Amino acid sequence: MDSSVYVFVEDLRGEGVERVLDRISAYGVAGVTVGAVHHASRDVTPHGLSRLTVRHDGAHFAPPADLFAGLRLSPVPGYLDAFDGLREACAKRSMKLHGWTVFLRNATIGMEHPDVTVRDCFGDRGSPTDLCPAHPEVREYAVALARAVARLGVDSVVAESLHFRPLKAQRSFVPLGPMDAYLFGLCFCDYCLRRATDLGVDAEVAREECAGIVGRVFDGDPPAQGEVTRAALTAYAGPDVVAYARARSETVTTLVSEVASAVAEEGSKLVFIDSTGAVKGYADGLPTPGLAAHDAWQLGVDLVALGDLVPAFGVLAYARDAARVADDVGAYLRSVGKDREVRAVLRPGHPDSDSADRLVAKARGAKAAGAQAVDFYAYGLVPHPVLDRIPAALSEAL
Repeated sequence: MDSSVYVFVEDLRGEGVERVLDRISAYGVAGVTVGAVHHASRDVTPHGLSRLTVRHDGAHFAPPADLFAGLRLSPVPGYLDAFDGLREACAKRSMKLHGWTVFLRNATIGMEHPDVTVRDCFGDRGSPTDLCPAHPEVREYAVALARAVARLGVDSVVAESLHFRPLKAQRSFVPLGPMDAYLFGLCFCDYCLRRATDLGVDAEVAREECAGIVGRVFDGDPPAQGEVTRAALTAYAGPDVVAYARARSETVTTLVSEVASAVAEEGSKLVFIDSTGAVKGYADGLPTPGLAAHDAWQLGVDLVALGDLVPAFGVLAYARDAARVADDVGAYLRSVGKDREVRAVLRPGHPDSDSADRLVAKARGAKAAGAQAVDFYAYGLVPHPVLDRIPAALSEAL
């Protein structure tokens, strides 16, 4: 059974490549999944060079100039030497190297080129971090970025944020229910509208319905209650909105197909990560009831279609309960196909795992459900004693 630990480039620069790889290798882990391209954040890093690490949008390698020649969008420079010698250092320890790549979450690009970001039902571009997967220039950028990471000689390109993202607001004193927030988070940029229209959807009616519903909640109407399901959404917003939501899967599926093909042409493989598991359980490890595979459509992710196009999938199993981890892994395998590689991504500590025994139970559950790999997130974010739980978990999964 394969395995890896997610590692930020700041971990490698702060503690040193040799020290980090030696520690991870001692856990018995088969490889590292290193952040080749990441988004801005402020993270508590208990054993880092700084105890509070400020990360910036950036590609932590030198992108090949030929790939981005003539493109308006290009990677933001980060730590350009982060991958120098890393392939060789991993090979010396017989460890695999995976390139973790955040594709469409990039506020620096979004603020410099606001026209490539998502636009809500009111016509506002209020989310500079979210590049729209329907925009042709965003799609060109994503394919070029995938090729660039693959050329680093990685065993796989691990794709994060290669789909639509849900609404994220730092503050909201309006009690938006899950369905209201979903409608408010849909993109109605010109390219999304055009793609939906080409598929036979009355996109403008869908936009008007969303604006009307969310606008009334802003004016004081009570928010809708309950989980977002297609049936509930049809009753609440009408068939045109549901059809519009379905059309988003064509945008994501075709983009992922292009990226997977580009990665394969460069001699690597794509591991697609659907963020639904994080959306449902990131904050507390207590995901909302619907299984991630069943709710992935909300982000435009059609797992059945992608199962024919992508060789491997990462399941963000962010849950305290081992049975829930097993259920999520099993649902993914049933959706993408039993012949596809499914990797369960576990958090070894807070808020998901309060003990080594709990982590062991989840690794065991993932394996029993059919996962071919267990990955651990993330090296620099948790204390060393928590990372020391990994060997016991692997002993159950291997």
